[in-house]
Amino acid sequence: MKKTGAQILCEGLVREGVEVIFGFPGGAVLPLYDTFPQYPQLRHILVRHEQGAAHAADGYARATGRAGVCLATSGPGATNLVTGIANANLDSSPVVAITGQVATPFIGKDAFQEIDITGITLPITKHNYLVLDVKDLARVVKEAFHIAQTGRPGPVLIDIPRDILQQEVAFAYPENVDLPGYKPKFFGHPAQIKKAAEVINSAERPIIIAGRGVIISGAFAELRELAEKAQIPVITTFLGIGCFPETHVLSFGWLGMHGMAYANKAVHNSDVIVAIGMRFDDRATGMVSAFAPQARIVHIDIDPAEIGKNVRVNVPIVGDVKNVLQALNQQIIPGEHMEWFNQLDKWRQEHPALVIRDSEAVLPQYVIRQIYEVTKGDATIVTGVGQNQMWAGQFFFYDKPNSLISSGGLGTMGFELPAAIGAKVGRPEETVWCIAGDGGFQMTMQELATIVQENLAIKIAIINNGYLGMVRQWQQLFYGHRYVHTQLWGPDFVKIAEAYGIPALRVKDKVEVTPSIEKAIEHNGPFLIDFVVEPEENVFPIVPPGASLIQAIEIPKPEKVTGLG
Repeated sequence: MKKTGAQILCEGLVREGVEVIFGFPGGAVLPLYDTFPQYPQLRHILVRHEQGAAHAADGYARATGRAGVCLATSGPGATNLVTGIANANLDSSPVVAITGQVATPFIGKDAFQEIDITGITLPITKHNYLVLDVKDLARVVKEAFHIAQTGRPGPVLIDIPRDILQQEVAFAYPENVDLPGYKPKFFGHPAQIKKAAEVINSAERPIIIAGRGVIISGAFAELRELAEKAQIPVITTFLGIGCFPETHVLSFGWLGMHGMAYANKAVHNSDVIVAIGMRFDDRATGMVSAFAPQARIVHIDIDPAEIGKNVRVNVPIVGDVKNVLQALNQQIIPGEHMEWFNQLDKWRQEHPALVIRDSEAVLPQYVIRQIYEVTKGDATIVTGVGQNQMWAGQFFFYDKPNSLISSGGLGTMGFELPAAIGAKVGRPEETVWCIAGDGGFQMTMQELATIVQENLAIKIAIINNGYLGMVRQWQQLFYGHRYVHTQLWGPDFVKIAEAYGIPALRVKDKVEVTPSIEKAIEHNGPFLIDFVVEPEENVFPIVPPGASLIQAIEIPKPEKVTGLG
């Protein structure tokens, strides 16, 4: 049976288990949009900007573990996806981006809305395709989803000229992929696993650093077994939050620039580090030359390019985290490190990181903690970037696996609202909170229309301090308190929400914080709260740029506090 390229694409999406597409139409993809009514099982969500489509697909992918799909037309439609694709690439999120292209006779002739999107996205995709023969389309779709979702996940782009979508060819969808040059390694080498076990079993001051790779692999039980069997404290990266229950006795917070000072101190003084599914990025390590100077490092990662890239590694293991830990745990001797734990407890007391000082003003830390208290931790939190992101990481305790979704590597302001859309679509029964700064929210707030059109009960908390908060904090601490273009005038967010048909509240008084959160949750639909917080509140700890982890600037210790951790 012959099918058009558009039909072949839809057939492929259905066979790959795609349920939803986040997209925005345009001339080059009109043949595809004209075909969608033939495939009612494909839910299309119309975003208000293509960047929103990419972030929504990313949020969906992180929430479900399946590839998120975004769709845009040629030219500016395609280029508007670029930030979202780059974000997914740095955070190892499986996204399949589909773009329209001008008809093949016009490629290379600067036709209307022509852009070399495969060339543009070559450095920020795991792989990409320009389909020049409709006979290749079914194979390309099969390969794209395989590449995006296997090994280290990442974005794959398929660029399809308009005439390819219209041409007909006999349809046959491949059952398997044949990619001789792409062979991810899923099982660690037995000899390396044995070496790792010997190093761990002989450790006196061991630390586990767990990253997003644990979440991607679904290795929650295996990580917990290793930690409990060997009695090793678990520290996570920021994107690793949610891979290990944070109220567990072995949980020791997260490390890095805004991580807990006691966690950074533990890493610095450890003699063995078991690094699992993390990439030793600069925000986690601080000054690399001073990172964990006494530690032997076991590094487990499915991407061989990450091992040894930033720090020296004593025992490298390439493989899927879940498979490697299953094998490793069999060789671990039950451990006990009481002297080490006593020292860790002492550092936790000496370097309290989660202080909420007593204040008449609405403090952002208090807002986040109350969201945690009201939800009892039973929620998916999707954050923007900056101070709101760090407070959300610090003052909400993540016991549920994979319950924090945020932009890590690229640090993309505006990620939060569209990513929350993707997360809510992927987890329709889950309570989803979007934590946004007033700066980041204004970058993608047009997606409120998408939320209303799709009737998504997303709860939105704007941490409104009237500044580009994190940049202002840097100007205060490192640029002589010179605030240059960081004071941020903003609109009336309550009126903005109500204009879209979303009920909203403005909170300026501390006593209103908890009741407003309760009201948002009770409302059967989307709800926005504009929390007007202390304008110049800072995120602590903070490791100054170029400093080592143990040179963090810590929060001044107040006389009266309302919470310690």
